[in-house]
Amino acid sequence: MAANPNMIGGGRLTRAEVSGDKRRFEGTKVNRAALLRRLWRYLGKNRLLLILAVILSVSSSLLSLYGPKLSGEAINAIHVEEVLEDGTILSSVGRVDFDTVFRCIGLMAIFYVCAAALTFLLNVVMIRLSRRVSKQMRHDVFENLTRLPVGYFDRFQTGDIISTITYDVDTVNQSLSTDLLQILQSVITVVVSFIMMLTIAPQLVLIFLFTIPITIFFTRWLTKRVRPLFRRRSAKLGQLNGFVEEMLSGQKTVRAYGREDAVLEAFDEKNDAAVQAYTVAEANGTITGPSVNCINNVSLALVCMFGSLLFMQGKVGLGDLSSFVQYSRKFSGPINEVANIIAELQSAFAAAERVFTLIDAEPEKEDLPDATVLENVKGEVKLEHVDFSYIPGKPIIEDLSLMAKPGSLTAIVGPTGAGKTTIINLLMRFYDVDQGAVYVDGNDIRMVTRSSLRKSYTMVLQDTWLVHGTIYENIAYGKPGATMEEVVAAAKAARIHNYISRLPEGYNTVLTDNGTAISKGQKQLLTIARAMLLDAHMLILDEATSNVDTRTEQQIQAAMRQLMKNKTCFVIAHRLSTIESADHILVLDGGKVVEQGTHETLIAQGGFYHKLYQAQFDSVS
Repeated sequence: MAANPNMIGGGRLTRAEVSGDKRRFEGTKVNRAALLRRLWRYLGKNRLLLILAVILSVSSSLLSLYGPKLSGEAINAIHVEEVLEDGTILSSVGRVDFDTVFRCIGLMAIFYVCAAALTFLLNVVMIRLSRRVSKQMRHDVFENLTRLPVGYFDRFQTGDIISTITYDVDTVNQSLSTDLLQILQSVITVVVSFIMMLTIAPQLVLIFLFTIPITIFFTRWLTKRVRPLFRRRSAKLGQLNGFVEEMLSGQKTVRAYGREDAVLEAFDEKNDAAVQAYTVAEANGTITGPSVNCINNVSLALVCMFGSLLFMQGKVGLGDLSSFVQYSRKFSGPINEVANIIAELQSAFAAAERVFTLIDAEPEKEDLPDATVLENVKGEVKLEHVDFSYIPGKPIIEDLSLMAKPGSLTAIVGPTGAGKTTIINLLMRFYDVDQGAVYVDGNDIRMVTRSSLRKSYTMVLQDTWLVHGTIYENIAYGKPGATMEEVVAAAKAARIHNYISRLPEGYNTVLTDNGTAISKGQKQLLTIARAMLLDAHMLILDEATSNVDTRTEQQIQAAMRQLMKNKTCFVIAHRLSTIESADHILVLDGGKVVEQGTHETLIAQGGFYHKLYQAQFDSVS
């Protein structure tokens, strides 16, 4: 079953429904404080590194912040004495306290070198902390992905989900590892600088009572404006990645139908939308830094102007004024940096919303507390008055009843959209029925554990799936630890052993990129061999032989009938000639069972099945 975001089984989603699902995946508006607390938990799991990072950050900031104070003392160590005669200044004589100057310079050199060393250690610690946070967050996302119901992947594009695991997690991690720590350093710098300025010239600090409120109000206004733009940027990038993944996986079809230009045009549209969203978000986000910097420059100009007046009045020394100016720059600098960080935080918040939307996606419902484990399965399957719909009000299956005895072969046929694959979804409990019940050996499958139910089946799908690894590992995928003899026996039964033997490395041949180097028929035979290796009591073949030629298909059918003795089999097939020997044929149309019986009885009835069979026979002729 190929996951299609716009089609689930036999029911087509409306544009509004698809858009609604996409909006939910893009991330919902959440309380920013709650979002920060949740992000902080990831840092809290690495307390030792976090505490060490805070200590290094505080120490580095304090050491570097004492430099302006020392430079002011060095300037004040220069004394100017005026020679007067009758009240007239004849000359000025400078006297320098070199002991004080050299002491201040030496301490400044020591403090700045130590601050640089601590900053280097801080970067090392943050790299390690960043790596752990990123690893944990990706683990949480992927862990929940493995628990999500199949229906979730029917609604969302694979590329969009991959974008969240890669780009969005990286964006959040970058913010956690650098931006939040930089904000901490900025807070320390602002607080210490403010205290130092108060000790030097309290009068000049009044200037910031005018400029800081302007900065705060402007930043808050711009934040509200920018955050939705970054949320939209993440969503558009996810949609672009989803489209690219979809088109790359279907390159052969695109080229076969000559749709290269149409695909390129569609890509350009999505690319333009992503670029436009990126440009608008970044353009609005980058307004913050220059605007705040302009306000800070105004405050610096006011400090210089009023500081000069105080110096001329003898209320502040030249060295103290120099220190105040440096502290004012350190005071306003972090405010400017934080303003720039805010734009990055908006991107991080938007990405975090998408990540947590994926982490919080409702997993498959847990088994009931008193759920039983299926053991010693005989293979009796019964569907009793089953109703099912993917979308409320749009039924796919209506009043379906079916009895499959142990060891029987039940074929499910019907036109596209009749509900054939939906029945398989219900048998495997990928979805639960709306009405009625499904039984295995008399047990309602809602009352048994999903794990034991699914292990009772072996499933081969139309869409082959191979993992990166050797042919042996692919065949033994469902039975870890299988012996080479067992794998070879399964391959022989699936009529693929001779092909494998001709390969240079035989069963140790490595398959890459979902086995693109081998034909679809060979891939299908490998998945069938994988199914044959399992000791399950029930088998599901969903168009499993659609990619092999008729002769090979007949050989496989004969081999499977031999190997699947005393096992219940469900087969979905378009080529009706392949299920003529089925014990029971279920004919579906519009989600309803219109006919049931053996091939001979259904042909004799001359009904819907006869028309389907005759239509295929005529098309072959």
